[in-house]
Amino acid sequence: MFDVILRRARLCDGQLVDIAWQDGKIAALGSVSGQAAQERDLAGRYYLSAGWIDSHVHCYPKSPIYHDDADAIGVAQGVTTVVDAGSTGADDIDDFYQLTRQVTTDVRALINIARTGIVTQNELADMAQIDGEAVVQAIQRRPDFIVGLKARMSSSVVGENGIQPLIRAKAIQQAAGDLPLMVHIGNNPPVLEDIADLLTSGDIITHCYNGKPNRILTPQGELKAAVKNALARGVRLDIGHGSASFSFEVARQAIAQGILPDTISSDIYCRNRINGPVHSLAHVMSKFFSIGMTLPQVIDCVTRKAAEGLRLKNKGCLAVGYDADLTIFTVKEEARPFVDAEGEQVLGEQHLVPLAAVVAGQWHLTDEGKANHVFDL
Repeated sequence: MFDVILRRARLCDGQLVDIAWQDGKIAALGSVSGQAAQERDLAGRYYLSAGWIDSHVHCYPKSPIYHDDADAIGVAQGVTTVVDAGSTGADDIDDFYQLTRQVTTDVRALINIARTGIVTQNELADMAQIDGEAVVQAIQRRPDFIVGLKARMSSSVVGENGIQPLIRAKAIQQAAGDLPLMVHIGNNPPVLEDIADLLTSGDIITHCYNGKPNRILTPQGELKAAVKNALARGVRLDIGHGSASFSFEVARQAIAQGILPDTISSDIYCRNRINGPVHSLAHVMSKFFSIGMTLPQVIDCVTRKAAEGLRLKNKGCLAVGYDADLTIFTVKEEARPFVDAEGEQVLGEQHLVPLAAVVAGQWHLTDEGKANHVFDL
C-alpha cells in the first residue's frame, strides 16, 4: 500500500499523470493502480513538478546583513529545497547546520571561502580570512549539507585583492574534492573576463544577467568572448536576481541570442522578499515568461538543472526512487507588473502561483494555498 496517490496531476507539457509515494520516495508514476492510505485527485486543474529548488538564497538567521527564515522562503512559497549561497563560512557553518534541523524546508549550503561568511560586505578584502584547511575540514564534517563553495568577486567585496581570492578559491575547490564553485559577479575590478578565464566545468556564474558595466554582454549586446569560452567549457549561468543583480534588458538580449540560464534563483533575503523586487522564487520565475522562456524551460531551471548543477542526489526529477519532493502550482492568466533590479517595469500576462509543497512525502500548503482554500491538505 502506498502512503499517498495523487491522481490526474498536470505536467508542464500538458499530460495528466498519477503519482504515488511511499516512505518519502516516489514509488509509482503514470497510471497508478493500487491502494493508498490517502488519495487525492487534482482533476487536471493544477500543475505538478518535481519540488522547486532555489539554488541561491540567504537564510542563516544570525547573519547581520542577509538573513531570512528558511520556511518563509521555502515551503511557504512552494520551494522544497533552498541552497544558502555563502552566508556562512567555516566559523559558523556548523551552527547553521544545527539550525536547519528545526525547519521543514530542505536546506543546503555553499560555504563561503571567507571564515566569517557575509558578516561584513567586504569579507574577501583581507586574504587572511581565507582559510582553505578550515573549508576542507567543514566539508568533511558536513558532506551532505555543504554542496559547494561561494566566492563573491566584486570590487566592494575583494577590496584591493583583485582576482587573488578566486585563485585561492579554485585551489580550495581542488583540495575539497572539486565541489561546484559559485562565483558572484558585480562591479569591477576584477573584470569579468579575468573571472571567466579561471572557471572550469561545473562552476557557476551567479547574477548572470546583472545590468552593471561588468556584465556578460559587450556594449554592443554581444556575449563577451571570455564568457562564451567559459560556457563552452561547461560553466553554468545562474540568475541570482537579488536586490541589484537582474536586468530585464540584459536578460532579453541574452535570451534572444539563445544564452539561457541554467538555473533561475532568487538571491532572496528578508528585505528583498518583503519590499521587492524579489518577493519569492515564483515571482522571479514568472518574470521570464515575458522575455522569451516557456513554462517547461522555466520549471526545468528550478528542478532538473538545479539538482544537476549542485549535484543534489535523488532530487529534481519525477522518477521512481527519487525523493517525494513535489510542487503543486497553477499559472494565473492576468496582467501583473514585474520590476527588475534596475527599476524597469514589464507588464506580464501570466504568473506562477504555488499552492502546495511536498517535502519527503509530507504535505504543506503554501501561503497562497492557505489564502485561496484551493484544497484541504
